[in-house]
Amino acid sequence: MRIIRGKYGRRRFDVPRNITARPTTDFARENLFNVLENADETEGRKVCDLFAGTGAISWEFVSRGAASVTAVEQAPVQSAFIRSVKEKLGDTALRQVRGDVFRFIERTHEAFDVIFADPPYDHPRFAEIPSLILGSALVKPGSLVIIEHGKSHDFSRMPGFYRHLVYGSVNFSMFRVPGAGECQTGETDG
Repeated sequence: MRIIRGKYGRRRFDVPRNITARPTTDFARENLFNVLENADETEGRKVCDLFAGTGAISWEFVSRGAASVTAVEQAPVQSAFIRSVKEKLGDTALRQVRGDVFRFIERTHEAFDVIFADPPYDHPRFAEIPSLILGSALVKPGSLVIIEHGKSHDFSRMPGFYRHLVYGSVNFSMFRVPGAGECQTGETDG
């Protein structure tokens, strides 16, 4: 795993061979973070990374100045890897939660500025994840929700949808929780 930019930019960590996650490609991650930085969505933000996998997205946010990042991952191998990177970097901005993402969404009453979710593309509940997040206490007015998905999913008709990004085979659908009096418009990049 490579952290692309920021205070830990160019740092590399050997991912265990038995990891079951499908990490976001460096190409897609770099382009997504270019968009996020241009929109001032990284520095000082409170972030939640659901289905954190290797933690690459979490560490990219930490490296680029997020105030705090909560990484939620249930799988033991991935969780151990995230913990080992945290120990090597000694950075306290990342808080690791080892547990079921659906329970976390249901039970957590902490709101975040940015929520990123990269569930397994073949997860049986994949299609309902955006609605679960957007209807939870994880969001507040102004929150940005990003769902990573394959081309077989189209979330553009969902409330709050405002942008779709495509980088190779990786798609990101972005949602914004409106503040009082705000309306939504959608756009697609790709």
